[in-house]
Amino acid sequence: MRKNALSGSAILCLIIISLVSCATPPPPQPTPNAKVIVQGISTPGMPSVPTSPAPGQNPPPTVPASYGVLSPEEQSFLVNYLSRLSYMVYYNDASGVDPRFAKMAVAQANRYLIEKMGLSVIDFDQIERNKKDQLEAYQAETGGSIDMIQYLAQKYNADVYVEIDIKASGSGIPGSWNGSAQGTMKLFETSTAILLGSIAFTSPPTFSPVSQDSAVANAIAASVWQAMPKMTEQSKALLAASLSRGVRYELVAQKIPDAKMVSQFIKALSRKFREVEQLSFSPGETRIALFVFTAKAKVQEAIYDAAATVLMPDMYLVYMRGKSFTFNSGL
Repeated sequence: MRKNALSGSAILCLIIISLVSCATPPPPQPTPNAKVIVQGISTPGMPSVPTSPAPGQNPPPTVPASYGVLSPEEQSFLVNYLSRLSYMVYYNDASGVDPRFAKMAVAQANRYLIEKMGLSVIDFDQIERNKKDQLEAYQAETGGSIDMIQYLAQKYNADVYVEIDIKASGSGIPGSWNGSAQGTMKLFETSTAILLGSIAFTSPPTFSPVSQDSAVANAIAASVWQAMPKMTEQSKALLAASLSRGVRYELVAQKIPDAKMVSQFIKALSRKFREVEQLSFSPGETRIALFVFTAKAKVQEAIYDAAATVLMPDMYLVYMRGKSFTFNSGL
């Protein structure tokens, strides 16, 4: 009997232990920090946000650490801005390249932008026409202070303009023609014409049984097409690196009569933008660089607001070209 009682007690203890262990909650798991820390990268490249991209898509760009603290609205603007860059492609017309080959190169670059990136482009013939048609407006608006191609890139709201410098040649005999091409793509930031970088390219061996020109055209098409992915990725990385102060807009303020009023205007603008830099002054025209992460419409609003606080309520927009605004003080 004693043996059976002990066995019953042992069984009861095992049941109690089992119940207690089942009721004991599991050890607490570390909770994720609610604050997402976005870190910069040490080498040029497209930064990525800490989210998983959709299959087959590249991760969207995010904010490099060097930009400092941005509001959620600024971060959203910057990510979208870098994801939707627009390009204008042309050739270096001082290189002496055969215009036929230049047109082939520009057309192939534009074809990549249309087919692979879904962008609208300004074609070669349109740029050629506008170099003539826009000459009078170019002189009136810029006085020749910037290059005509930069002016057109601004007018078409391109963020980057790409200048192709290419050399191509062919050889062979009838029925067996070979072509080769090599060159560079220079990337310029449109609002300042600052050289962001350049990419060298060369063609694989190309062949055509039709003609020498056909072989050369194949070489140009192959080399430009292969260079375009590198160009678009590098332009995003280089432009992102150049934007630590903000997207640069330029304000041309006409007819602010004295330097003291300009100084007051700049102080008012400084309350609206991340950075403000006076570039030049004269009673007829003052140039000011504005750095901010926001859209052009909000830049325009901020300029009006700043003007109103320094007794220029009648300031009005004369014209806008790309990221350049020309205002008249109304005085």
